[in-house]
Amino acid sequence: MAVKPTDYPPLMVDYRGDWLAGVDEVGRGPLVGSVVASAVILDPSRPIKGLTDSKKLTAKKREALDVDIRERALAFAVAEASAAEVDQLNIYHATHLAMRRAIDALAPAAEYLLVDGNRLPGHALPGQAVVKGDARHPAIAAASILAKVARDAQMAELDLRYPEYGFARHKGYPTKAHLAALSAHGPLAEHRRSFAPVQRQLALL
Repeated sequence: MAVKPTDYPPLMVDYRGDWLAGVDEVGRGPLVGSVVASAVILDPSRPIKGLTDSKKLTAKKREALDVDIRERALAFAVAEASAAEVDQLNIYHATHLAMRRAIDALAPAAEYLLVDGNRLPGHALPGQAVVKGDARHPAIAAASILAKVARDAQMAELDLRYPEYGFARHKGYPTKAHLAALSAHGPLAEHRRSFAPVQRQLALL
């Protein structure tokens, strides 16, 4: 049986200051484009209603919350690791690189990190890894929303350049439509060469 976020014990955070950053990423699974990470320090005096896992929100709601987060947060940053860096480092290490870049770009700087997932990204700051964190803490949820909106915008831009691939619909994930387009038109420079479906198409060239 799948574990629901509500099945986890209450989140105990070993930090009581104001400079706690939630950190999350979007784009580990797609075959194309960057992996995008965000770090957000929310303002306790300006709470934002409706923060949750970005995947549970409609695109319209995510975009509205993206505006609210950028207006009300004490600090936020969005960073990425490119498709070439994904190929060079592997997706796991590239994801953590994007997270560290987002954390380092915060101004003012964070003092403590809450990172979605089961591993910290190797940053010098203290913190906790939080499984299903985007559904369990508002700062992580805010980071997931900023990262999702930013990456979706990248896919929309790529769709304008290469409409035959359908990036605006599938966002680069290995759907049947994406795999069919990859077979028909071949990999783009933005595709991740280290991912198996792309490797298979490259072998046919």
